[in-house]
Amino acid sequence: MDINFIALAASSVIPLLLGIIWYHPKFLGTTWMRAAGISEEKMRSWNKLLIISNTIILGFFLSLGLYSMVIHQPHIYSAVMSDPSIKDPNSELSLWLKNFMSQYGQNFRTFKHGAFHGLIGSFLIALPIITINALQERKSFKYITINWIFWLVSMIIMGGIISAYA
Repeated sequence: MDINFIALAASSVIPLLLGIIWYHPKFLGTTWMRAAGISEEKMRSWNKLLIISNTIILGFFLSLGLYSMVIHQPHIYSAVMSDPSIKDPNSELSLWLKNFMSQYGQNFRTFKHGAFHGLIGSFLIALPIITINALQERKSFKYITINWIFWLVSMIIMGGIISAYA
C-alpha cells in the first residue's frame, strides 16, 4: 500500500493558507490578537519565513497523523504482520490479504469520509490541546473558540484531501 506523498504535501499547506485568511485583520485577526494579548507591533516583528516554513513542516506531520486516522486499510497489515506465513506470497494468509485488498482496498476513499475523520480529530485532539494550553495561559473562551474552529476547518479540509487522493 503506497502513501500518496503529493496528497500529504498538498494537505500540509492548508494550515498556512487558511491561517493567512483566518488570522488576517480583516477576518478574525484583530479579534484573535485582542484575545491572545498580542499587539500589531509584535505581529510585525516576527520572522515570516520561520513562521511559513515551520507551519508547512508541522502541517506535514499533522497530515501524516491524519493519514493513519483517515485511511483504514493499512491497519489490516498490522493485524497480520506477526504471522510468519505472511512472508510467503503463496500462503493462505497472503492470498486472503491480496484478495481482501483487491475487493476493499479503495473503500472509504472520499473527501467526505476524510472530512468526517478530520472533524473527529479536531474534537478529540485539537480541542483538548488548545483548551488545556489556553486554560494554563489564562486565555478566554473567545481565544479557544477562534483557534479551535481554525483547526476544525483545517483538519476537515486536510482529512478530505488525504482521503480523496490517498
